[in-house]
Amino acid sequence: MKKNTLHHNMASENFIPEKKPFEVKELIEEYLRFWKWFVLGVVLALVLAVVYLKVTKPIYKAVASVILEDEKSQASNSDARGYIDLDIVRGLATNSIENELGLIRSKRLMANAVKALGLNLQYFNNEGLTLKELYTESPYRVIIVRMDELALQEAIKDELHQFNIKEIDKNTVTIEQVEGDYKATHTLGDIVEMGFIDFIVERNTEFNPLAATDFGSDVSVQVHFLTVDQVATAQRLQLEVALIDENSTLIELSIEGTVRQKAEDVLNQLIFEYNQEAIEDKNLIARNTAFFIDERLSIINSELDSVETGKERFKSVNKLTDIETESSVIIQNVSDYNKKQQEVATKLDVIEAMIGHLSKNNSNLLPTNMGIDESGTNVLIEEFNSMVLERNRLLAGATEMNPSVVLLTNQIQQIKNNIRTSFERQRSNLRIESDNLDRQAGILGSHISDVPAQERQFRGIERQQNIKEALYLFLLEKREENALSLAAKAPKAKIVDEAYSLNAPVSPNKKMVLGLALLAGLFVPFLSIHAQKLINTKINTRNELKELTKGIPIVGEIPHVLAGEPALVSIAERSLLSESFNVLSANLQYEVRKTSPISGGTCIFITSSIQGEGKTFSVANLGLTLALAGKSVLILGADLRNPQLQRYEDGGLSTKGLSSYLAESHLAVVDFIEDSKLHKNLKVLPSGPIPANPTQLLRNDKIGPMFEELKNSFDYIIVDTAPALLLADTFLISNYADLTLYLIRAGQTKKKVLEFALEAQADGKLKNMGFLLNDVKMSDTSYGYNYGYTYGNGNAKKSGSRFF
Repeated sequence: MKKNTLHHNMASENFIPEKKPFEVKELIEEYLRFWKWFVLGVVLALVLAVVYLKVTKPIYKAVASVILEDEKSQASNSDARGYIDLDIVRGLATNSIENELGLIRSKRLMANAVKALGLNLQYFNNEGLTLKELYTESPYRVIIVRMDELALQEAIKDELHQFNIKEIDKNTVTIEQVEGDYKATHTLGDIVEMGFIDFIVERNTEFNPLAATDFGSDVSVQVHFLTVDQVATAQRLQLEVALIDENSTLIELSIEGTVRQKAEDVLNQLIFEYNQEAIEDKNLIARNTAFFIDERLSIINSELDSVETGKERFKSVNKLTDIETESSVIIQNVSDYNKKQQEVATKLDVIEAMIGHLSKNNSNLLPTNMGIDESGTNVLIEEFNSMVLERNRLLAGATEMNPSVVLLTNQIQQIKNNIRTSFERQRSNLRIESDNLDRQAGILGSHISDVPAQERQFRGIERQQNIKEALYLFLLEKREENALSLAAKAPKAKIVDEAYSLNAPVSPNKKMVLGLALLAGLFVPFLSIHAQKLINTKINTRNELKELTKGIPIVGEIPHVLAGEPALVSIAERSLLSESFNVLSANLQYEVRKTSPISGGTCIFITSSIQGEGKTFSVANLGLTLALAGKSVLILGADLRNPQLQRYEDGGLSTKGLSSYLAESHLAVVDFIEDSKLHKNLKVLPSGPIPANPTQLLRNDKIGPMFEELKNSFDYIIVDTAPALLLADTFLISNYADLTLYLIRAGQTKKKVLEFALEAQADGKLKNMGFLLNDVKMSDTSYGYNYGYTYGNGNAKKSGSRFF
């Protein structure tokens, strides 16, 4: 028998368990034990998600699209048709779309839109958990009489800018600061004077009380006064402007807000403000051109009057009637030269006027379409005007020291010099051409020397008159063209789609929120359970124990016994406790047969690491279970320091027992064995009085013969031993055990304690050891689910339900 036992110990010591493959089913079953926590987590997460959806204001998205004028086609069909022929203009055209996008995003345009819509006044319905913005659906309308921007900013910091307006009757309201001390009753139309603002409250004539579902019997509105800058900044953060296609000028604008109509109005107003500014830029050039033309018309009109007066005086003095008829033949020969001289003189006069205007012009716009034939000069004029407009636009938000402004100023000066040079070159060419025509006319004049001097003088006067008349008519034509251009300016941004809102809010997304809540409700309990498992230092389940036992068998699990339940097995009640010890007794018989044939009875030691892990409880129930099965069983109390067997015997046990037998050599062991009150097949050998030196007593030579005698008299000897981790008592008698049950209490025994048990088994200190897991919660047992369906009687169902 010793040889077989040693072989079994060595086999257990050298046993290396195979690594089990990962199984999803086992993982699911491991966490399924905590299904209540998952259900609770999901329910709480969904409840919080629903509350979040109720209190969170929905965010709507408004979208609009426009087409900006194509700069290339515009340049070819308008006054600036020559821009793209120059390198610098091509550079500007490359960035023109980006510049326009930046202008649409600018804070200045947004501020103009906020002022136009009055968005710095916000109306809210203060009934309910959250404030709901009313926008145009407010029953009252506030008109600002005076506003101090700086004082309002301070009031906003102190949250004094919010007022509640509550209706008393049709003509009277109560106005109260939300956070301040102001509270007064006012008649509608009265001026309410505050330190930072004065305002009037009027009834909103467009408000329909029958269609308003947000108000109860008492009409109350909360008004927030904000600065234009603050609202414009907030709206800009929600604005998105993007070029849909790089090869087109189609722009999409979008903005998000809690009120759909408000978001649409902001986009439409922003597009309107952008077009208005573009039209103002174009009209500025036209107005400057009109001023120049009117100035020149006034001068030409005066000169024409002088020439006509001189012609009239000449005819009167020389008594001339129809000089044209008299000299028609001669004039016919020189008419072509006169016509050319007239054209050259007209152009020269225009050039002189432009040079004079350019000399006294600093950085103002130059007139366009003045009949200058040279296309390069026209391009330079249009380029000069474009840069002046760009510089003025930058100066609206920057100083003259700004690098961009300085760069544009230098470019404007350079182009201005180029224009001056071009005019001077044209003037020189026209003078040369005029001189040539004069010489040719002189040659013809020699052929008509017989013409009276009066005729030649008259022709000079008439020529001056024609020149002035032609220039006057030319300026009148240009003035009309400029007036038409000023009156008919198309918007720069052509609206493709006016602002419209999507029906469903973009935030919060109900499906996403509920889905995330569902995932969170599952993940948080999973994470908590997993974290608890990671930080847990104690053994709770059979699987945890199995991973640490290195192949040593786990012979049974004993369920947790609730307060008020029977602590002992009973044949009359088919409880989980009874079944767990039935399983344990069957496993023990299997272990006994597997070890080796044993002559006589079987001696089973039950020990643990420390006190309070349920040794005596297990000894009493295992002994009673075997007795109920018809076996003769002896329970031996070998814990001489802290005997506990008397707790399970009504009336207690004798004061004499094992310690008495070992100390008094003249008595036999049978003299100390008592009948148990639990069952007729169950006997008890109490521990006896606590000796002074239990360790020395257990080394008595009578121990060995005693166990041999008892094994010949009983089928099973169940020994209640002392804690092995604290005392050496168990090791002194462990050699007499056929099986050793090492008790582990779920939720109490630490994992590190197993190292001691495994070392003791490996060193042969504990013989044929197996583990017994005690006090297992029903959700942690490997058989707990089966019993709930196996037992059909009322008692079994009641017992099973207690442990789940």
